[in-house]
Amino acid sequence: MVFWVPILSYAAVILLTAVAVLRAPAPRPPHLAANALLRYLNLFPVGLMGLWGALGHIVFPARSAAAIGWATSPFQTEVGAANLGIGLAGVVAAFYPNWGFRAGVAVVTAGFLGGAAITHVVEIAETGNLAAGNAGPILYTDVLTPLLLLILLALTYRSARGPAA
Repeated sequence: MVFWVPILSYAAVILLTAVAVLRAPAPRPPHLAANALLRYLNLFPVGLMGLWGALGHIVFPARSAAAIGWATSPFQTEVGAANLGIGLAGVVAAFYPNWGFRAGVAVVTAGFLGGAAITHVVEIAETGNLAAGNAGPILYTDVLTPLLLLILLALTYRSARGPAA
């Protein structure tokens, strides 16, 4: 599961963005694809994966720790709570297209996932831990998700401010 959820999440982003762009009436505004990507990144990799992470760390801590290659720890409840907050904020950001709110979600997500990515890389370098939850698709989404969010926010800044921007 820890291997497939990030892959399926990004597949959903690509599929739903393509559908949104193709279903939009012509002429399609240049920021349409960026806004759709931003919406579905917030819904799937940030929102639903955040909720999935919360469920794993809070309800199934032993299974989550084993998938990462770590021992079970009481800190998993705190990580799960952070995942819960980020996941809920991601779902809201998907359906509340306010640029400032989405920027806030992106900054928090970048801090959390960026820190997780660094932790995974250090763990790989120091211990050789190549468990799926440490070195698999999760590592790539921990880097890719915040990077894409920040790039898409930059691309959509002007359109979010209206024609006078």
